[in-house]
Amino acid sequence: MLIFLVLIFLLLILLSFPISSILAFLNIFPGIVLSEFPTGAAYSIRGMIGGSDSFLLLAIPMFILSGVIMTKGKISEKLFNIFAYYLGKYKAGLPCAAIITCLFYSAISGSAPATTAAVGSMLIPLLVDLGYDKSLVTALIATSGGLGVIIPPSIPFILYGNATDTGVANMFKAGIIPGFLIAMVLILITIIQLKFDKNTDDGQRIQFQIHLREEGFLKLLKEGIWALLAPVIVLGSIYSGFASPTESAVISVFYALFVSGFVYKSVRVKDLKIIFLDTIRIYAPILFLLAAAIAFSRTLTILQVPQQVVSWVEMNLYSQVLILLFIHLFLFIVGMVMDTGASILILGPILVPVVESVGINPVHFGIMMVINLAIGFVTPPVGVNLYVASGISGLNIQIIAKKTVPYVFGFMIALIIIICVPQLCLL
Repeated sequence: MLIFLVLIFLLLILLSFPISSILAFLNIFPGIVLSEFPTGAAYSIRGMIGGSDSFLLLAIPMFILSGVIMTKGKISEKLFNIFAYYLGKYKAGLPCAAIITCLFYSAISGSAPATTAAVGSMLIPLLVDLGYDKSLVTALIATSGGLGVIIPPSIPFILYGNATDTGVANMFKAGIIPGFLIAMVLILITIIQLKFDKNTDDGQRIQFQIHLREEGFLKLLKEGIWALLAPVIVLGSIYSGFASPTESAVISVFYALFVSGFVYKSVRVKDLKIIFLDTIRIYAPILFLLAAAIAFSRTLTILQVPQQVVSWVEMNLYSQVLILLFIHLFLFIVGMVMDTGASILILGPILVPVVESVGINPVHFGIMMVINLAIGFVTPPVGVNLYVASGISGLNIQIIAKKTVPYVFGFMIALIIIICVPQLCLL
């Protein structure tokens, strides 16, 4: 039965069926062909409704809503100006400031495409006007947008924590240092690339730096401090024990409304309808996927798939190194063709027993898994961030993908470090 499910899954993927619809069908397939199998349409529907009825999962739409409000409030511009004030005097300073902006904005959005869209829509045209190569800048923003699923509050962390009973707060805490590590690697690669670039026009960059100096750091800080405080309030409320992840998500929504509506005055009451509709458009597919995946995981449990996978690994792979190498090669391929959320919901419950059997902490593995799958945001054929960045810059996806190669290697280097030094996640 398991082989049939895998073959049907691959066939429907090749036919471009939505992942959520495939999972919903696979939930009822065993009951169709095997009359004694305890699942069917009614069981699947009950599983989808019951599995998605979770207080913890309410954090996802709340963080999405908060991110949409912050995007409409043009928060990324306020963040960038603060970092650019000090870094703009260096040739690679402004692109590095863009990476740091993505880093901080990720702590607001929790989503890689959302981070790419919010930061890229403002910074790609700006950096191109300041004399930087369009393809390089676009690739930089597309890759840095991947930080959106690594820096908490990350939606994939919520999905993994819920699917594997690892604990969302534990995942949030473990993701901070890896996120900063990846950002530093991306900054280093940018500095090296621009050091040997002879085509960048320094004149426009210097003029922009003069403009920021005339504004004054205190004025920029006064405007941007509210944006800087957003991740501090959200994460601080969780780590201090003041609020659960779901309660913290609600706090982030009210904070986003306050900052965007009353401080920056960039969001008005008439904008709320559009904001809510955008949130629904983003969350509705995630909700259906989440419900279908939770029900499908129960079907896999009945089929004893996790036990079969653990048994196969123990028989064929004889060391922790081989097991990790096999899993990460598999995840890298999966990340290229499947949505990150779907990959986590399907594979998380299957792979966690495998890594636990060889002594790997499930929180450490969760960080590794999300980072590996995050590379898929800039690798064809799916590469969601490539499509978002292409829509902003107007460049062909193939051109952007070629420019992302050094940054993809940077992600891989950071992943290897995190694999070898689990203390970075488990402090």
